[in-house]
Amino acid sequence: MKACNQCGKCCIKYGQGALAATDNEIKMWELFNPDIMQYVRDGKIWMDPKTGEQLQRCPFLILETKLQKYTCSIYHNRPEDCRHYPTHIAEMVRDECEMIELVDLEAPKKAQTQLDALMTDSRPAYSKA
Repeated sequence: MKACNQCGKCCIKYGQGALAATDNEIKMWELFNPDIMQYVRDGKIWMDPKTGEQLQRCPFLILETKLQKYTCSIYHNRPEDCRHYPTHIAEMVRDECEMIELVDLEAPKKAQTQLDALMTDSRPAYSKA
């Protein structure tokens, strides 16, 4: 598995209302991050503060044009949905994640173990229920 190259595909794909924030995250933003909270309406995230309409992508996804890489301007305060991505190899394949390699497809259990190790600081290990 390759290291993340910050292509932004995951953040771009999961715009348009596909992400959620927990009630606790929203409460914390309300108290400490009004710059994030302005994009929350009725418990839904990434809403246009002026029109109230769903944004097509996260307003905190920033393209660093010189590097052609994306960064998250709220990385340390991002929602749990973002912190947990990617969860499993099939999700990475579906989303055309650029971290995945042919060897990962040939040995998906090993690749899942490697992915879980990479994501240790962000989420619990994936277990297929």
